Amino acid sequence: MASGIQIPCGPCSFDDVTKDAGRWCANCEEGLCEECEKSHRKSKTSRNHKVISIEDYRKIENVLISQVCDHHGETLEWFCKSHDEVLCVVCVPSNHKACSEVTPIKDYTASSRQSTALTELEETIEETLCNVKHCVNNRDSAIKKIEKQEIAVKTMVIETRVKINGQLDKLQEKLLHELRSSSASCKLKYTKILQKLKSTEEMLTKLKQQTLYMKQFSSDIQVFLGTRQVNKRIASEIESIKREISVTKDYTLKISIQSLIEKLSNEVEEFGRITVLESATDLDFTDQNIGKAQIEINVPKSRNISDITLQLIRSFEMKSEHNVYVSYCVILPNGNLLMASHTSDKYLFEYSNTGEHIRDIRVSGPPYDIAVIDLDRIVVTYGSASYLEIMNYKTFIVEKTIKLEKSCVAVSHENGRLYVVIGYDTIQVVDLSGMKQNMFKVASHSVTTIRDKIFYTDYRNHKVHCCHLNGEEVWQFKCDSIKCPDGITVDNYNHVYVVGHTSNNLTIIQHDGKDSKTLLTESDGLNCPKSVDFDSDKKTLLVCNPDGNVSLYKVV
Repeated sequence: MASGIQIPCGPCSFDDVTKDAGRWCANCEEGLCEECEKSHRKSKTSRNHKVISIEDYRKIENVLISQVCDHHGETLEWFCKSHDEVLCVVCVPSNHKACSEVTPIKDYTASSRQSTALTELEETIEETLCNVKHCVNNRDSAIKKIEKQEIAVKTMVIETRVKINGQLDKLQEKLLHELRSSSASCKLKYTKILQKLKSTEEMLTKLKQQTLYMKQFSSDIQVFLGTRQVNKRIASEIESIKREISVTKDYTLKISIQSLIEKLSNEVEEFGRITVLESATDLDFTDQNIGKAQIEINVPKSRNISDITLQLIRSFEMKSEHNVYVSYCVILPNGNLLMASHTSDKYLFEYSNTGEHIRDIRVSGPPYDIAVIDLDRIVVTYGSASYLEIMNYKTFIVEKTIKLEKSCVAVSHENGRLYVVIGYDTIQVVDLSGMKQNMFKVASHSVTTIRDKIFYTDYRNHKVHCCHLNGEEVWQFKCDSIKCPDGITVDNYNHVYVVGHTSNNLTIIQHDGKDSKTLLTESDGLNCPKSVDFDSDKKTLLVCNPDGNVSLYKVV
């Protein structure tokens, strides 16, 4: 609601009377005129409500706090201490019937304004804002440094050019063009992270003010819910910034001038060479408190797989004029679904999470596997081809082609590194520039990574493996129910989801490799499944059959 528009009195409007409100009830979420406010205070059910002035309400009217369940549309009235979740009246019997610590949300809201969670949220916003400002200053300085280096290099080029004859005019222009291009490329890369940081700075500044107003003027339940929602938003923003920073580089512009250019003016083929030296940035982003704030609630560190079930959100059949053989799939950062079809038609297929076809994307070869790198980029492998491509998933323009010795089968990304299954017998680790890192000689078919672990399937020996990033094995798992394990993914608790290609099932393996549970079978529509992907933000699971049958599940 715009701040210049008068707010009507809610009770009067109910009686079809138009009257401006002078006060606002944060609990009822409606305006009150002077007479209705008096009645409001007299009523036993509302006399303890938080009533504030319209001027104070203006300060929090844009602080979006949802008090309604995302799944059922009912008011959030209960809290499950065991699962750290707010619930509505429908959630309790459907998903938390067996939970012993489900209590009314009002038991926690009374102290939410003085809670550790709110205090730590304010501290987190302040610390994050300081971090972002530091990063902005750092990138500003980096741009100025590049500009100074550009001037210094340009001066050297021009001074050298004066000493030689007009025969080198074309070479000079070629070099200056290369310089301008290199400088612009560097500044463009700096500007990209700078825009992200400034946008985050602006958002955090607003959140800081809104949190202050929320603390002063919102109702207890709004403070409780607002604290949690803003905290999640901050956590997501920090993860986004950290991903951006993890691939951010510093560049140095230099030039090398031909030492014999004056004597060999008729023989030299270039004026010089612009080089851009990359070095690790000194940017640091600390997030010591984020996600730790609780309101005296003990959240379990891990979930037992026996408690995990899948709820079908929707299932649909892919329709295309091109041949379809879904080898792998991924949930994109924007929520859309992207499937690789390993056929000679050379297409990726993009669908919305509601099953609507968006587009077919033609690529350089029969695509085999896909992995998300960050909010803008994905990496695609091409099976028998010995290369992979990094591309923008919005435009599908290839930004980088990386060539390896063997066929590039499966791929996963973690912290600026690609873990590539090549030749089905090796996992090759490369950075995003194509520089080779480690190499592990292991029989592997599909691979996924999370934080400090690599998980991969051994298709022929019917095994699933977990190892450290240095290749040291942590555990291996094999059971009779999983035949030819293929696609693999992992959730926030390091529980592993793997599809059995010939056993027609989806199995979850406990994070320590000591237990498993079958979640889906042939009766659920699995038919030689090859691919599965977990969305850690939405807690959804995507499962695809090669024939184009796609199913999206909620992990509960």
